[in-house]
Amino acid sequence: MLIKRAGIKLLMVVAAALATGCATVTLPTSPAELSDGRRGYVSGYLQPTPPPDGVALLPPPPAAGSAAFAADAEAYRATRKLRGSPRWLLAAKDADLSFPNAAETFSCALGMPVSEQATPHLNILLLRSLADASRTSQGPKKHYKRRRPFAFFGDASCTPLEKSSDDSFPSSHATIGWAWALVLAEIAPDRADDILVRGLAFGQSRVICGMHWQSDVEAGRLLGAALVSRLHANPVFSAQLAAARREIESARSAGAKSPQDCTAEAQVLGR
Repeated sequence: MLIKRAGIKLLMVVAAALATGCATVTLPTSPAELSDGRRGYVSGYLQPTPPPDGVALLPPPPAAGSAAFAADAEAYRATRKLRGSPRWLLAAKDADLSFPNAAETFSCALGMPVSEQATPHLNILLLRSLADASRTSQGPKKHYKRRRPFAFFGDASCTPLEKSSDDSFPSSHATIGWAWALVLAEIAPDRADDILVRGLAFGQSRVICGMHWQSDVEAGRLLGAALVSRLHANPVFSAQLAAARREIESARSAGAKSPQDCTAEAQVLGR
């Protein structure tokens, strides 16, 4: 109850500041300040309010024996030839949602480093929207309990340590990755093409990994878009979005460059 009241109070303070034209809003950027009690996790912008209703928004996953399921199976088989390739290795890397590693996912697309130290507002924006995206996908996952493709085919994924639980639909990674891409494309519009390509690839990595069917990923992208629409009504998110935009502009004006091997990433993605 105390956490809920604190969250409501923060929303009221930020909303009042925005309404009166206040130029600056103090926002937490330390993950420790926003911890939800689990190591490495923070509370999202929408907590404690409900996220978009994935069960209501999404159609059911393709039924066994349908043409759509056959297309899912064919997409899975087509990606098996990528096993051990650079694209397979990128898919394994994309599976890691832990920070600070995941913060650099769009570093090449943005052309600059992304971290708690270099871009604290952008870093916490990614962390908190990840939490919201994860909550958004959990409802339909539990509702449909779809079996993951690598388990269905008795195969191995690119991340063998991941569990083979029956929660394939929709893809949380695709929800997260597409939400990130839409937000970043908004605050760095001149890099939007590269950002959106990377966001699409991030979701597609789950098909390549064998962890999700193609329809899982497409459903995840729909939920990611629904989430971003909902987030724009949240005053704390809007304030942090503006702060992250200023960080990006400042870093790029100072000549910041991505520390990643962006030439290799571009080759893997066919850019």
